[in-house]
Amino acid sequence: MLLGVGLHEILFLALAIVIGGVVTGLLAGVFGIGGGSVIVPVLYEVFRVLGVPEEVRMQLCLGTSIAIIVPTAVRSYLAHRAKGLVVPGVIRLWALPAVFGVACGAAIAAFAPSAVFKIAFVVIATFIAIKFMFAGDRWNLGTDLPGPLPMTGYGFGIGLAGSLMGISGGSLSNIVLTLYGKSMHQAVATSAGLGVPITIVGTVGYILAGLPHRALLPPLSLGFVSLIGLAIMAPVSSFVAPYGARLAHRLSRRTLEIAFGIFLLLVSARFLVSLF
Repeated sequence: MLLGVGLHEILFLALAIVIGGVVTGLLAGVFGIGGGSVIVPVLYEVFRVLGVPEEVRMQLCLGTSIAIIVPTAVRSYLAHRAKGLVVPGVIRLWALPAVFGVACGAAIAAFAPSAVFKIAFVVIATFIAIKFMFAGDRWNLGTDLPGPLPMTGYGFGIGLAGSLMGISGGSLSNIVLTLYGKSMHQAVATSAGLGVPITIVGTVGYILAGLPHRALLPPLSLGFVSLIGLAIMAPVSSFVAPYGARLAHRLSRRTLEIAFGIFLLLVSARFLVSLF
């Protein structure tokens, strides 16, 4: 897959992965999200230049993204939990249905075309961007979290969407928790915790889903997980995550929310164009 790729291109792509890892770690700490919305577009361009076939490129990005997020999610959650802001009981209620949702997403990855995942990314990322940019804290469904049945539905939806987007689901769980009156800091801390089981199960699922496609995948791939991408980006993002968590408790979030929303819209536009 590396034939025809010059040394300067490889160095540039490696630099892009490192920068993406830094941004991913900061996002994980500041927003309680895994940063897959940054990782996926970075890896997509990397794998495009390296000649990964279109049929499996998006799935490889998603699986690698989820695997990269695992250590980042763990470190981010531990940093937030130390401040005592995790909403009691939410992770316990959401973990099992979220894991089931992730498993469904990974099963879809085994046979669905690449376009399905691009469309899912565009739709979900656009919704998240609109929430971050325009709604702020104005969207509100109540002051208390709903009962077990709606919470189970939320957990499944977060897991499924996270799996289809290659993210930990933190941005979606942030939205749900703030809709029910939880502070952004509580939402960030709790979302970071939910990201741990989502990313672990998602990684295993994408590895298994990619095994039948070995002939199309680049060297050093374990199913739909690129070990090269994992080795470069995961340590960087994991190292940076605690610094992002500290920023989350010091800085105004509005500018960051708007900037992140704009970034998501730009990425969505990039994937939308690639569909035609």
